[in-house]
Amino acid sequence: MVLTYTPDVEFGKKMPDFDLPGVDNQNWNMQKCMGDNGLVVMFICNHCPYVKSIQERLVEDALAMQKFGVNVVAIMSNDVNDYPEDSFENMQIVAKAQNYPFPYLLDETQEVAKAYGAVCTPDIFGLDNQGVLHYRGRLDAAGRNKSEEQLPRDMVNAMKQLAKEGQITTEQIPSMGCSIKWIKS
Repeated sequence: MVLTYTPDVEFGKKMPDFDLPGVDNQNWNMQKCMGDNGLVVMFICNHCPYVKSIQERLVEDALAMQKFGVNVVAIMSNDVNDYPEDSFENMQIVAKAQNYPFPYLLDETQEVAKAYGAVCTPDIFGLDNQGVLHYRGRLDAAGRNKSEEQLPRDMVNAMKQLAKEGQITTEQIPSMGCSIKWIKS
């Protein structure tokens, strides 16, 4: 496990579309995932301890954001040959066990992760309803620890502000997690 932090990014740029298979055996693209007020694109995986520690909060926060028109999609881009725990079959098991209320997609070629500039799991991108980047930051301050109720919900609060005001003015603190496991060439 290599701890990685998300880098600064260029806000206001249109993010690339994707067309990936989901654990529900449907293909998903940005338009199909998009909510009325935006979309959160999360790069996660099954084996990372940072992701494992936030799975319950991912579900809670996704449900909270759906109430103000922001949908969520999770993308798994790790090399499944070196990390079999992240296989498509295991993705299906995790999504069902955790009751993911969002599509969980496999980026087998890693092209989507590269196009987004994703570096770790979790790596979170908040887009407006036109697919323009406004947020790249953490879920909350808990890191690998179980979140406490009084912790500010960084991602939810930022996306709520985007949905209501069309912009995010709050501080965006980088996410941290395990590095994406790139396919060796």
